Order: sequence, then structure tokens, then C-alpha cells
Amino acid sequence: MIPFIIVLVLILIIAASCIKIVPQAQAYVVERLGAYQGTWSVGVKFLVPFIDRVARRVTLKEQVVDFAPQPVITKDNVTMRIDTVVFFQITDPKLFAYGVENPLMAIENLTATTLRNVIGEMELDQTLTSREIINTKMRAALDVATDPWGIKVNRVELKNIIPPAEIQNAMEKQMKAERERREAVTRAEGEKKASILQAEGEKQSSILKAEAEKEAAILRAEAEKEKRIREAEGQAEAILKVQSAKAEGLRMLKEAGADEAVLRLKSLEAFEKAADGQATKIIIPSEIQGIAGLASSLQEIVTK
Repeated sequence: MIPFIIVLVLILIIAASCIKIVPQAQAYVVERLGAYQGTWSVGVKFLVPFIDRVARRVTLKEQVVDFAPQPVITKDNVTMRIDTVVFFQITDPKLFAYGVENPLMAIENLTATTLRNVIGEMELDQTLTSREIINTKMRAALDVATDPWGIKVNRVELKNIIPPAEIQNAMEKQMKAERERREAVTRAEGEKKASILQAEGEKQSSILKAEAEKEAAILRAEAEKEKRIREAEGQAEAILKVQSAKAEGLRMLKEAGADEAVLRLKSLEAFEKAADGQATKIIIPSEIQGIAGLASSLQEIVTK
């Protein structure tokens, strides 16, 4: 009874060991009697006892490998150190399992040699400013080289570019000089803008002052013109009133039948204007003297 139980337990253990569950994003490379039998994808799989075995478990997710800095020499004979980061993904588990003995070491060595080849064609300044070009060239070269291994290189990035110490010092001095130059240019531009603003302010002030003086002169001229117009209108109105009064007086005298006398009085007025307060002696004709006496008599009658 006991041997039967032992055999049953062994059978159950062997059967359990033959059941394999392949998880997501993984693949199993299976061999039968030492030869490649197939690649298992996600799901429950069964091995033939003592005949089949899982030769390799392969991760299909994208992987990232950071390689140590590698010494490289530029076209102008400058030695620097560059470390790279490679993003790759296994696309064919069979080729990955049987293509190369140590895929990661192969990728690292291939990356180092490719990097030296690419940097060797470029000068220092071009190397420091052409990361994207270097990344593109390395990715294309590595992708072609790793394709027989079932590996696809998605991206290659230069993580750090470390030039020699003396070049770093020279670059720092150059950067410092460039910053000082930019500061000087910025200050000069600021002073120039301030001068321009000041000149614009003075120009605007002069324009406003001239416009104010112009408007003031116009207002003064308008006021003088208005004054003269008012004076002329006043004089004209006074003349009209005087003429109206004279006309009214002549009309009244004419109605009284004193036309000849009016003429003689007008003659007296003419002599009055001729004298204008300056003459010391005026000779009046006899007929005008008579009318003058008549006018004095009329005045006395009116006043009484």
C-alpha cells in the first residue's frame, strides 16, 4: 500500500512539473531531446516528461541598458569619454536564444565600437552639438547588427559627453567670456533704449510746447480779431445811430419848412469841423451870421 502511494505522489509531482503557465509579455523556448521544438506564448502549456524542457525564458518587454563610459577619439584627436543608453526589445525568442552566447555583452561591445566609428568622423565642436545625429547613426547601425540575434534596437541616447579637463576649463572660460559679452551688449542696448526714450520724450515735449505756443498764438489772434470786430461793430452802430439822429433832425426841420435854414446850419457845422478846435480866428459870411443869430434865438425860445 505504501509503495503505491509513493508512486502516485511521484506521478502527481511529475505531472505538475509538466504543466507550465506562460505569463504575459514572456515567451518560452522549448527543446525536445536537445533540439529546438517550439516557442510558447501566453497560456497554459504541457511538457512531455523527460523529453521536453524549457530551454530559455525570454522577456518581450522593452529593456534599457546603461553602458559605462567609453573612451573615444574625435577627428581632431581629442580624447573624451561617452556613456550610452540603449533601448532594445526582443522580437524573435528563437534567434535570441540561439543567435549569440551573451546578447547583452554583444550589444555593449557593438555599441562601443559603433560609437568610436561615429565619433571618429566628427570634430569636437560637432560632437558636442550633434547628439541627435550621433543617436540616429548608432541606432541604425546597431539595429542592423542585432537583427540576426532577434533584437530590435529602438533608441540610442548619449547620456554624458565628458571632454578632457583642459578642454572643460577652456570651454568654461569661453562661456564666461560669452556671458560677459552678452551682458555688455544687453547693457549697451539698455542704455541705447534709454537714450532713445529720453530723446523721444524731449522731442514729444518740444512738439507739445510748440503746439501749445501755436494754439496760444491762434487764441490771441482770435481774441484780437474778435476785439476788432466788436470795436468795428460798435463804431458802425454808433455811426448808424448818429446818422439816424441827423436824418430824424433833418426830417423834423424839413417838416417845419426850414430847408434854407438847415442848409445854413450845415454850413456852420462845416465851419465848426474846419476849425476843429485848432483855429484861432474864423471869418463867417454875413448870411451865415444871420442864420447863426436866428439859431441862437430859436435855442433861447426852446429853452424857455
